[in-house]
Amino acid sequence: MKTRILLASLAIAGLIFTGCESDDTAPIVIENNQGGNNGGGETPEDNNIGGTMTTNLTLEIGEEYNLTEALVMTEGTTLTIPAGVVIKANPGAGVYIAIAQGATINAEGTSSNPIVLTSNVATPGAGDWGGLIVLGKAPINSVAGGDATSTSEIGGLPYGGSNAGDSSGTIRYVRVEYSGGAADASSENNGFSFYGVGNGTTVEYIQAFEGKDDGIEFFGGTVNASFISVIGSQDDSIDWTEGFSGNLTNVYVEHRVEHDKAFECDGFNTDIGNNSNPVFWSNPTVTNVTVVGRGSATGNEAIRLRAGTQGQFSNVWIQGYEEGFDLDGNTGESPTGQGVLDGDLLAADVTFTDVVLKMKNDTEFVFGESDFISGDGNGTGADYDSWNTGWTRN
Repeated sequence: MKTRILLASLAIAGLIFTGCESDDTAPIVIENNQGGNNGGGETPEDNNIGGTMTTNLTLEIGEEYNLTEALVMTEGTTLTIPAGVVIKANPGAGVYIAIAQGATINAEGTSSNPIVLTSNVATPGAGDWGGLIVLGKAPINSVAGGDATSTSEIGGLPYGGSNAGDSSGTIRYVRVEYSGGAADASSENNGFSFYGVGNGTTVEYIQAFEGKDDGIEFFGGTVNASFISVIGSQDDSIDWTEGFSGNLTNVYVEHRVEHDKAFECDGFNTDIGNNSNPVFWSNPTVTNVTVVGRGSATGNEAIRLRAGTQGQFSNVWIQGYEEGFDLDGNTGESPTGQGVLDGDLLAADVTFTDVVLKMKNDTEFVFGESDFISGDGNGTGADYDSWNTGWTRN
């Protein structure tokens, strides 16, 4: 079966754009030649995958596939990726996997047989291809509220809504390598991009390895994620914005020569401005964290908190940074410091090793280190060695 499909929803998304800077990515016109219908879905006959899927797509255990172009799972479809599958993406920022609103991904790897999404370049490097994009119907603060949606940087797909418990499926023991290709100067892929994803989604044991942009970014939503590994991201390792309010548990970040922050945490999307005057801010809970930098002499920051973000960090180990926590904001539209005074932004049980300045206050609010940090020296971190065996790279 060979059909030519124009994803009309991209054009519609452009019309309802309400809160996110759109990119210059062209509308997706795709040749879908995945083979015949198989039990209400499709199974690739030649191990090439890509296209806009209007039926389910099921991959085979232990097989290797070539992602030739963007693979977009549309509403009502399911992408099933069993343990041991390797998907090698052709080079280009326009080559990515997107799970649209109302679609489902069932990616069930194991510790001994993880699912690997990687580059199809002989000598792979950061930014070779796009990454994994998941879009849900959970709340975001960059739109007026209700079921209003914004559109993703890559692909122009809608995300956001009012369903905090929305499910986009399961992502377990999945590694994304060499991602982060840039579509243009302002639109870049991440290893994992979670757009308005709800807490009915299961996300655990995921690794972003050697990506060009952020390792994992949360654009609003309520999804919880645990057993997270980010190694070698050249921009921020973990990023949140647009009112993200999930729980992140057991997080390991390791910086290499090219990097920015281990965490960059925004209350609203600073790239598009605080257009919605949000009634809620980003406010996740982050527990059991190890952040390993390149030494305090390299002049870097571990965790930047800005643009009004709130959040509670506990059991944190920070090693090898000039600054541990850098708090930025003002007394106007970016009231990050107010969260400290209200007890909504804090760090408990933190150990600093080879860190010059534990906390820097650039918020225009008056408070001291002890108002933000408690239990100094009590943090033990993520105990990474107890859960990274078999499925991660280092």
